[in-house]
Amino acid sequence: MDKRELGGFLRARRESLRPADVGLPELAGRRARRTPGLRREEVADLAGVSVDYYERLEQARARSPSPQVIDAIGRTLRLSEVERSHLSRLAGHALPVRPGPAEQVPRDVLTLLDRLGPVAAYICDARHDILAWNDLAEAVITDFGALPAAERNVLRLAMSLGETLCAAPPEAAGGFEEQAAAQSREALTRRPHDSALRQLVGDFAERSPGFAAQWRRHDVRPRASLRKRVTHSELGMLDLDCQTLAVPGTDLRVVMLSAQPGTLDHDKLTRLQLRLTLPATSSHG
Repeated sequence: MDKRELGGFLRARRESLRPADVGLPELAGRRARRTPGLRREEVADLAGVSVDYYERLEQARARSPSPQVIDAIGRTLRLSEVERSHLSRLAGHALPVRPGPAEQVPRDVLTLLDRLGPVAAYICDARHDILAWNDLAEAVITDFGALPAAERNVLRLAMSLGETLCAAPPEAAGGFEEQAAAQSREALTRRPHDSALRQLVGDFAERSPGFAAQWRRHDVRPRASLRKRVTHSELGMLDLDCQTLAVPGTDLRVVMLSAQPGTLDHDKLTRLQLRLTLPATSSHG
């Protein structure tokens, strides 16, 4: 049981809810709330536990809660399935995954990369290490093969190259930091002994105030889609959709950058992809 993480997660989720979200009336006038979110006593009452015990949970002073208590608190806080799994792990009701050898990318997933058409795609693991990529990703983003293995990492690249590699259009600012924080926190809950991932999170938090702020929110719901702005030496500025798909049964993610058909950005990617496929190409990794 990770008492500090459990307390922080409960507090963050409690403060993110309004009374109306759980069927309670909003207060007005002098009785209005001075702080955001639900009160501890409200959560305790709705979950059927004592206020003292719930307070000790948030303050990292309580014994491990039972699965029944965790389930009741999860329902009260309106947690998603992902958040409930996260809460169970923090409470010690799910075995954590210890770090092991680097995960192998399934052959059929590697094959998929080369069949995506004008879509730049790469595969990364729970540590954000980039394990494989297609030729369009290399042509649009960076020459992954020329990088030292330790630098082939999404967060390391964000730290070393920053917005010279990839940014976000103004309307999508902060999305990458939010996604990275959620993915990293969920991974560390399953891999609490993964010192490499913990060090990476600490390094990125020092460099990125946005990531540090998102980390403090204890969110474990990563975005499935982002907007990215890539400045390419030949194609100029590209505004792209970035989707992330999980590979079932693994900790791997497929990250895909594409453009809406019929747009100038899509035409640019299509021309570049056709040029790259004139000779036979294959995935790297």
